[in-house]
Amino acid sequence: MDPISTGLAGIALVQKSVDFIKSNINTANDIRDIAGAIDGLFQGEKQVQKQRFGDKSLLGQSRDAAHAVIDAKLAQEQLEEISIMIDNRFGYGTWRQIVNERAKRIQEEKEQIAEAKRKQQKEREETMELIKIGSIVIGSIILIVIIIAIIIKAL
Repeated sequence: MDPISTGLAGIALVQKSVDFIKSNINTANDIRDIAGAIDGLFQGEKQVQKQRFGDKSLLGQSRDAAHAVIDAKLAQEQLEEISIMIDNRFGYGTWRQIVNERAKRIQEEKEQIAEAKRKQQKEREETMELIKIGSIVIGSIILIVIIIAIIIKAL
């Protein structure tokens, strides 16, 4: 039930999500009915913040400063408005639960990514150790063969 396109950028995604939530909040039987739009709202707000504070040259930052600040303020206002609507519709504290659950899942995802990186690094180190041991063994065998060949020639 998610009509929100993830291809929309920043403030447009926020506005689309807010429009969808506003038009469907009264008919939603469950928070899941508007969950996709809430996700779009968070994603759009994140994009707005990224555009505002992202990697830009100094020239780019000064040129778009007013636009970035206004978009960020609009996104914050929309988040606040939706939080009130959701708390009014589904009970006080619902928005806080959504925000807390989202933060928890983001943290878990970050931990999983970090764990995967640690595991990959450990596997890489183990592979390098095996290559090192293999090189030593092969080098030793070659050295022994050369020594035996020299001894055989000398006799």
